Amino acid sequence: MNMLPNSIEARDIRSQMPAVADMRKHEETGSLVIERGEGIYVFDNNGKRYIEGLAGLWSVAVGFGEERLAKAAYDQMSKLPYYHIFNYKTHGPSVELAEKILSMLPFEMSKVHFASSGSEANDLSVKLVWYYNNALGRKDKKKIIGRIKGYHGVTVVAASINGLPRNHESFDLPLERMIHTSCPSYPHFGKDGETEAEFTARTLQELEGLILKEGPETIAAFWGEPVMGAGGVLIPAAGYWEGVQKILKKYDILLVADEVICGFGRTGKMFACETYDIVPDILVLSKQISSSYLPLSAIVLNDKLYQVVADESHRIGSFGHGFTASGHPVVTAVALENLKIIEERDLLGNVQRLSPAFLKGLEELASHPLASSWRGIGLIGAVELKPSDKAGAMATAVAERMQEEGLIIRGIGEALCFCPPLIITEEQITDMFAIARKALDMVAAEQA
Repeated sequence: MNMLPNSIEARDIRSQMPAVADMRKHEETGSLVIERGEGIYVFDNNGKRYIEGLAGLWSVAVGFGEERLAKAAYDQMSKLPYYHIFNYKTHGPSVELAEKILSMLPFEMSKVHFASSGSEANDLSVKLVWYYNNALGRKDKKKIIGRIKGYHGVTVVAASINGLPRNHESFDLPLERMIHTSCPSYPHFGKDGETEAEFTARTLQELEGLILKEGPETIAAFWGEPVMGAGGVLIPAAGYWEGVQKILKKYDILLVADEVICGFGRTGKMFACETYDIVPDILVLSKQISSSYLPLSAIVLNDKLYQVVADESHRIGSFGHGFTASGHPVVTAVALENLKIIEERDLLGNVQRLSPAFLKGLEELASHPLASSWRGIGLIGAVELKPSDKAGAMATAVAERMQEEGLIIRGIGEALCFCPPLIITEEQITDMFAIARKALDMVAAEQA
């Protein structure tokens, strides 16, 4: 990549360590510099426009450049730019946002606690699970079950729950106490001749077998995304979540639902737990809670957990956890306004109305000679490409060509993943898939 010595691209290479990247490749190619955003579009520092087909990182529900969120931040910054929730202190925005979240849920929950990222929220949830079992005198009930292809963050504990090797390799992860069960994606892990019902039964048998092997008295909680996002947009097999919940109840194992990607409308319901009839003990939220305009996450506890945790904090004298930015007033004020926009503009209804067109676009893209299948729900989905000689190389090549043509998505394994802002229109969906098909055609021609 040719660049001027003092360009932003060159300065980035000299000064910044990138995220989720080959750093040596970054030194050679540099990064795309995004300068501004508007609606579903972002613009680079040369003025080129891109459809943001992954909503940033699965997260910008209301689109880019929303003035109401900028004003909410300014107004709160002018009034109370920072305060904490330590030592019996609080402020209006965090209280109002906690109330709002509890009112939106399709099931009864007790309390909300804020952090700044999904990774932090999942870490805290593990700490709470351990705290809960210690309070009950169950000193050995500490193991956490994650899933192959699952993703819950990149902090030490959250990354250990992940079922993705790249989050473990060379990091000395996963930690002890973290064990993994099979992935519920029938297209990827079903055996030849196995029906979806048979696959679900086998997957559930594997989960129960793991619990019995480890000892139910040692298993504290099961972690799961309703739809697995960063693993490649993997949809659970029919009957899977019903069966999981029965097994967990049988062995007194807590259920943590990670809705960092799915929450606030992505699957066509306000929460994907409603889509799949999941009633968790802990719910983890982030990303679309603030459209990622400012960093925020939340954990929501049911009353069973809260009462035990509250009693233990009273016995000890304090709950020894908190972040400087927990419930930050500017961040929570922006998130509250973001949720108001989602409701006022009926973005949930927009997902429901446009999902058929979105899913049809995926299906049509999957008819391309380079593709093999598709999957999706609401406004999140993926097109699977035929395997290439080098794993993931084809999806990377196609995603790079899409970017050249003005569409940003994400290639994960052999999958092209789509997750546009919830404000997208049917015309924009058509434009998005037209660029995607053009890129596939170009890569196919190059290989001919």
